[in-house]
Amino acid sequence: MGVTKKRVVASADSRYSPIASVSASIITDNSKHSIADSGSIVTQETKLELKKQMNLFHCVSIIIGIIVGAGIFVSPVGITVHVRSVGMSIVMWGVAGLFSMLCALCYAELGACLPESGGEYIYIKRAWGDFAAFMSLWMNFIIINPVCVAASTLVFATYVIRPLFPDCEPPEAAVRLFAALIIAVIVGLNCYNVTLVTKLQMIITASKLIALLIIVSIGFYWLGKGHVENFQETFADSDTSVGAISLAFYSGFWAFGGWSYLNYLTDEVINPHRNLPLGIMISITAITLIYILANIAYFAVLTPMELLQSSAVAVTFLERTVRLMSYVVPSLIAVSVIGGINGSVLSMSRLFYVAAKNNHLPSIISMIQVKNCTPSPSLIAMLVLVVIMQCLGNIFFLIEMLGFSLSILLATVFGGQVFLRYTEPNLHRPIKLPWILPAFLCCVCMALMGITVYQKPWESSIALVIIVSGVPAYILGTKWRKPHGVQTFIDGITMTLQKLLLVSACD
Repeated sequence: MGVTKKRVVASADSRYSPIASVSASIITDNSKHSIADSGSIVTQETKLELKKQMNLFHCVSIIIGIIVGAGIFVSPVGITVHVRSVGMSIVMWGVAGLFSMLCALCYAELGACLPESGGEYIYIKRAWGDFAAFMSLWMNFIIINPVCVAASTLVFATYVIRPLFPDCEPPEAAVRLFAALIIAVIVGLNCYNVTLVTKLQMIITASKLIALLIIVSIGFYWLGKGHVENFQETFADSDTSVGAISLAFYSGFWAFGGWSYLNYLTDEVINPHRNLPLGIMISITAITLIYILANIAYFAVLTPMELLQSSAVAVTFLERTVRLMSYVVPSLIAVSVIGGINGSVLSMSRLFYVAAKNNHLPSIISMIQVKNCTPSPSLIAMLVLVVIMQCLGNIFFLIEMLGFSLSILLATVFGGQVFLRYTEPNLHRPIKLPWILPAFLCCVCMALMGITVYQKPWESSIALVIIVSGVPAYILGTKWRKPHGVQTFIDGITMTLQKLLLVSACD
């Protein structure tokens, strides 16, 4: 968390008490203290809480680090396979970037007027109440976040292990074990020190941007040499049907995934009214420009057919231009993916932490590690869910369910944003957008829901069943008045976990 070195003072009776009676206090080294004759310590106490330590540069680097991952190295295939032409592929990247920017601007308004960590969970709770907020949390907790992180770790593990098996596919068990190791290491770093993690994120961000700039430079050098044949008829054979454009949009929007994650860290952002919207706008604009330039570079060297035949576009691109660089591309892709994983873990653990503070998850998840001031219980819960997803046989089937879940989530957020304009017109809004923008985005997301159900009925049905399973979870976990024996058992488990993790409730 980047806090000063500290000591923990707690009475012997309260050291391992349950949440309600824990009274550990964080004391900084520069606190004034004196030692009385009795040996007691008189100190100036500070609250145990998440610290504001992320400036604008941290915000930009975190968002870029999350978004720029495996997508730009593999997603061009997912767009081109549907729209078929160079021109439409580049247009779809621009459309996906613009849509992400509009969504991010709406989130910036919400984050500025409701500056609490938790992202859409907080916004939905304010607009629609506890039940809707819990259901949004359930979607993130069970489907969206674990699947995204699990898929990214499996991609990372595959690219790292594949060079060890040049003549065959790497063993599935080895990939999954290495993926589990990677997420465990990342969670461990986040539990230890967030300042260290944010510094690592900035280094990773710089590395992946350098890799993309190299690709863009090579591509435009290729264009400068007169290789413009792929741009002679840029829109020839384009497929502009609604289904093709929608599926291509999903691939592009997936590559921009992560634009909302900074809103989960609002409690830790310095001057969030300024740095939150600026961080979002700067990073999304930069990423959109880089993605478009990278795709122009790809098409300067590869035809659409050659691109579709490639499982790793950047590798094929460099094999055609600077073959020596193609040997280091797997490591560059791995760096990009690890940055996205790290940013996702950093952000989503805060969502679970805030939800637990609102009694929508077990209370242990709302606690903070006393020594390092990090939300280690929420990080560990996230680790368990990700490892479970890694062990599922068909991870890509789960990824296909994300479109349906995300459409529901975003439609609820943007609908709630419009609703708040009428129910709370006097709410202080440092950023105020025309109400028609979130209304338009809500309609688009609802249309995408319908298209997803039509295109992927089985995946949508499974996603809906998992989402609806949150209803009994809400009733049993939140509304049910538990008998004394059940509550005593839960308190006993909470106390044991507090002892093991050395965590305390926030002051």
